[in-house]
Amino acid sequence: MTTRARILALTVVLLWGCNFLAIRVGIDHFPPIFFAGLRFLVIAIPVVLFVPRPTVHLRWLLLYGLAFGFAQFGFLFWAMNAGLATGLASLVLQSAAPMTVALGALLLGERLGRIQVIGLVVAVAGMLLVAGAQGGNSVGLVPLLLGLLAGLSWAIANIATRKAKSTEPMKLMSWMCVIATIPLFAVSWIVEGPTAGWAALGSSFSTGEGRIALVGLAYTAVAGTVVGTGIYVALLGRYPASTVAPLSLMVPIVGFTVAWLALGEVPTPLTIVGGLVVIAGALVAQSAGRRTAGAIPGRANGTLHPMTGCCKIAGRSPPCHNGA
Repeated sequence: MTTRARILALTVVLLWGCNFLAIRVGIDHFPPIFFAGLRFLVIAIPVVLFVPRPTVHLRWLLLYGLAFGFAQFGFLFWAMNAGLATGLASLVLQSAAPMTVALGALLLGERLGRIQVIGLVVAVAGMLLVAGAQGGNSVGLVPLLLGLLAGLSWAIANIATRKAKSTEPMKLMSWMCVIATIPLFAVSWIVEGPTAGWAALGSSFSTGEGRIALVGLAYTAVAGTVVGTGIYVALLGRYPASTVAPLSLMVPIVGFTVAWLALGEVPTPLTIVGGLVVIAGALVAQSAGRRTAGAIPGRANGTLHPMTGCCKIAGRSPPCHNGA
């Protein structure tokens, strides 16, 4: 990678790490599921008007949109609203990396090497350490489990991108926002009430907390999704996914730092150790998977990236998102 490309990659890490703070200020004012729907609505409206639908099979487009947009962010926002710390949320979401490797083996028949299995075991051990740290927390384990469901949803979305084999990653990402919007608002209407979210939106223009929440909404939609993902997909179009994707493992570092500076969240030593173990395990599984994928016959024209679910085909890569 060139120096400019590295700077762009680190910019994505910074944007995605700060995104968790933007989510926090948003759900402090808005109901969490409604806020998730509002985030995607901001993008969905111009997409429907100006962006053609990607040329992929409808079932994979729907699965990707429902798993990545609806389920992942629904569970993530719910978890953070239930008490999952902002910095910890950026870490727990990285559980999608080993989950993607495991689902690839279970659902797609991808072979796991010994080192890859070791990486998965290490990552799971790290999550158990984090769970142990949360077990002694007054919040309990429920928010952590919701965060892990968000990671699982993201892993399922990665499998959908593999099956879709899209050569139009930005269109696929854009239409994911369209698909996620309606079910998020439907769940919000049922669970949070038909007027709670809209009342919060109406009051957001007249209170300081509300205006900060609107800034958070703008950040998650524009900086986190459009700019961050746009740069990331552009880098994946020029460099191997195995070179670009591991940089996203730095997102929890930014997430923890921003949460500490802005919110005073201080992670416990056990959480820090568990987080480092998770990242190390995911990196080992990804690196080993890259070597395995390159050795599998018939993969000469497409290199699967087991950590994120990316498949680089003829110089193009379906979207693999490591940020919220």
